Amino acid sequence: MRPKVFVTRKVLSQLAPDDFSLLEAECDLEVFPHDRIIQKKELIAGAKDKDGILISVGDPFIDREIIEAGKNLKIIANVGVAFSAIDIEAATSRGIFVTNTPSEEISVAVAEATWALLLAVAKRIVEGDKDVRAGRFRGWGPADYIGADIIGKTLGIVGLGRIGREVAQRARGWDLRLLYYDVVEIDPKVEAELGVKRVSLETLLKESDFITLHCPLIPGKTYHLIGERELSLMKPSAYLINVSRGPVVDEKALAKFLQQKRVAGAALDVYENEPRLAEGLAGLDNAVLTPHLASASPRARRSYVALAIKNLLAGLRGEVPPNLVNEGVIKSQP
Repeated sequence: MRPKVFVTRKVLSQLAPDDFSLLEAECDLEVFPHDRIIQKKELIAGAKDKDGILISVGDPFIDREIIEAGKNLKIIANVGVAFSAIDIEAATSRGIFVTNTPSEEISVAVAEATWALLLAVAKRIVEGDKDVRAGRFRGWGPADYIGADIIGKTLGIVGLGRIGREVAQRARGWDLRLLYYDVVEIDPKVEAELGVKRVSLETLLKESDFITLHCPLIPGKTYHLIGERELSLMKPSAYLINVSRGPVVDEKALAKFLQQKRVAGAALDVYENEPRLAEGLAGLDNAVLTPHLASASPRARRSYVALAIKNLLAGLRGEVPPNLVNEGVIKSQP
């Protein structure tokens, strides 16, 4: 009997049609038909008789109720690197594989977007664009739109995983001093190759002119990692760039610091209560706000879907998926 699979986003078939064809060849698919984010009750209904579900970033939290509704579930395959929106404990207790989709293509795309955001906020690109379109540009002025110098400054990277390392590599040529903070021990050879120096988070915040965030969201550890205290340690001339997860930053506190010019600027691609913004954030000229687009390149988005399908098919065949995030499930299975 062919395994049954529920897919929460029909657009996935357009992003990686060849890979999606492999899924169609092996499985009976039910694809959520609407061009909107699926609601929890619809996800429960879709998961009920399925062996696997293919979900995506932005879908409802996959909680115990959804997991228990899928009585035949063998695997939850996520199109996305983060898996904080899945109740891992509940899935593991049921012997269900949970997978994500880390890839070099995604790391490169997000690193490129990080630099785009850094340059956009530091050089006041978006602010200037708005003024030109609104007719407020009246000709060049010697004191207009003065942004930040980059050459010779200090870049602080929070999280030196795949994306953080790609960001560090792209810092070459800018003559930047590179600091990083990570709870994981990094091979000294990697540090030497990248030209980065490990410091405490407090030191990084105090000394950096630009701070980029690339850490996962871990409850009790990185939730509000950057809060009021941490923002107060930053230079008033410093810039914060978040391409990790929205709740890593206390968005209300950040909005206050930006309003009071206690931080020079911020560029955010993710939000604490996405897609909603903290009050006052949208009206700030020193904030660049993008709609969770850091991985939006053709190669990266295709790799997302292709890897998720590879994981899904492996799990349905009874194999250990290549990107398993709940390794404890292997011990729980007979």
